[in-house]
Amino acid sequence: MSNLFKKPNRLHSKPLIKCLTDCEIGSELLVIGVNAGQRAKKRLAHLGILPGVKISMRKCAPFRGPINIIVKGSSIVLGRGLASKILVDCGNMHKE
Repeated sequence: MSNLFKKPNRLHSKPLIKCLTDCEIGSELLVIGVNAGQRAKKRLAHLGILPGVKISMRKCAPFRGPINIIVKGSSIVLGRGLASKILVDCGNMHKE
């Protein structure tokens, strides 16, 4: 049987690029990009959230409340709508 007909093993495969709202509390992330309009990109850039910046997920409020992240030593609280537009890489950050 060729490899074309085999089912992929999805138990061990996790997506490396996620939106910020899908990540776990306490994880360190690398910002890949922002999937939003110019005003939202500009607002996030003023907050220090740019592609290539390392951020840390600190808290996540219950009942779909805001998300607290650490960017360059500063604590920032973002609403879920804006946080869902931030694409992060969860795979390449490892404990050193």
